[in-house]
Amino acid sequence: MRFLRRAVRDLSRGENLEIYSTALLSLALAVLGALDLVGDRTLAAATLATLTLLAGSLLGSRRQLTALADQVRARVAGEVSAQDFLAHDKPGLVEQVHGAQDIRIVGVTLGRTLRNLIDELQSRAAAGATVRVALIDPHGSTPEEAARRSTMPDRPSVYANRLRSSLDLLRELVETPGADARVEVRFLPFVPAFGLVLLDSRRPDGLIHVDIYSHSSATGDAVFTLRPDRDGQWYENFQAEFDRIWAYGRPAGPPDDWA
Repeated sequence: MRFLRRAVRDLSRGENLEIYSTALLSLALAVLGALDLVGDRTLAAATLATLTLLAGSLLGSRRQLTALADQVRARVAGEVSAQDFLAHDKPGLVEQVHGAQDIRIVGVTLGRTLRNLIDELQSRAAAGATVRVALIDPHGSTPEEAARRSTMPDRPSVYANRLRSSLDLLRELVETPGADARVEVRFLPFVPAFGLVLLDSRRPDGLIHVDIYSHSSATGDAVFTLRPDRDGQWYENFQAEFDRIWAYGRPAGPPDDWA
């Protein structure tokens, strides 16, 4: 019964079709030969066809094993393609935030991040999760610095407008019923070199997403994800980076029309 269940599962997924075809054909030939329903020539030709099919299946499997072995050797030797660990986005981030108890975010204006996560952040804060958010200071020269590093060096007002939208969302987050003091916001006197999203980073199953910001480019940022059991030293490095960035930020307060 276990074999039949596995066979049904493989066939429904389109897996190992050549193996099942070879086995079925071999069984049919055995039955036909035993019952003497086909001639020797026909049986021999069918047997050769079965062997050809089996050889093709083995050749395909060998190629897959060779490719897998090459990938493993490349990883051991440190010859890993950037395509294997860099992405253009953080897929599944909303679902990951949904189960987090400790959420920490660092960015420039965080406009898109906050728009995408605001509902989930409010839900988590109301459920008792801690949320810490750090972004550039809307006062002083930081928006101008951000503009100089972007594709709009002569338009710092664009960053001021983006910050206003983010601040509106953050006020809404801070004022979430039941959130109490579990939501903290800090403003940075510098433009961070990368963005961070840390989810339960002190736990064994934590995650850290890192955005590598582009300079004067609109092609999009590169993103990679770190895990404590896999990335050890670098996971701890970016965990400590958040702590250092957070320590330099000033808490949001009345001067920011926060109260």
